[in-house]
Parts: sequence; structure tokens; C-alpha cells
Amino acid sequence: MPITGPDPSCLEAEVREARPDVPVILVAAIALIDVDGRILLAQRPESKSMAGLWEFPGGKVEEGETPEVALIRELHEELELDISESCLAPLTFASHAYEDFHLLMPLYLCRVWKGNPTAKEGQVLKWVRLEKFNDYPMPPADIPLVAILRDFL
Repeated sequence: MPITGPDPSCLEAEVREARPDVPVILVAAIALIDVDGRILLAQRPESKSMAGLWEFPGGKVEEGETPEVALIRELHEELELDISESCLAPLTFASHAYEDFHLLMPLYLCRVWKGNPTAKEGQVLKWVRLEKFNDYPMPPADIPLVAILRDFL
């Protein structure tokens, strides 16, 4: 059974009350787990903010999309992977206040997909065991997700 937190839509209202001038950005992320139990990490390219940090693949949820649809789209565009919505298992989410925005990021698990991850946007990809995650600096919002993955897996 997945470990879940409160409904992110409830948190969005609380964040808006606390910091109404700061936009809330919804980004969906995924922990792709291969047959050897490794998880795919992507290094942010030099052209993006937080360049050089390692993160779970995913991307921004566009207007009218669900997080699942956004993940399927982003993983196809960025990694040339085909994933069925039925293969996405919600695990938890991050809620993190950055200086210019507040990030809500649901994290999904996936063990089944079609294709081999191919970096399409200049990012470096690496399959990493959970016990080695400390060797890969991550954005602040991703860090609490690693602890939950360790507890769950």
C-alpha cells in the first residue's frame, strides 16, 4: 500500500493564504525502478535553474492535465519512454517553499515502461541505488522524498 500524505489540493489553499504573492507550481515526479532495484536520476543541465543537481524525472503539470498525464507526456518528450497510467503508483509528495514560488510535487513509483531512457534535453541520466543517493546533490524539495523511498522500498 502506498504511503501518502495529505491531499495536495488542500495544501495549495494553505500555501496561498500564507504567501498569496508567491505562485504555487505543480510538478509531477517519478521514481523509475529498474529490475536491479536502482532508481533513475537526471542531472539538471547548465541551462536550467539549480543546474548540476540530481532530481527525479518529471515536469510541470500544464493547465488541464492531471499529474499522471503530465508524467506520461514529460517522460515521452524528455526520455523517450512510454508509460501507461496504470503503471504509475502514487507514493507521496513534497511541499517546498522556494524564494520565488512554492512547489507541490507528487512522487510516483513505476517499475514497468517501454523503451530505454534517452536524454533528450541535455540532462545526464544515471541509475542509482538508494544507499548511494547521498553522493548525488539534489534540490531541496527532492531530499525528503528520498527518506520516504528508503522507508518504503
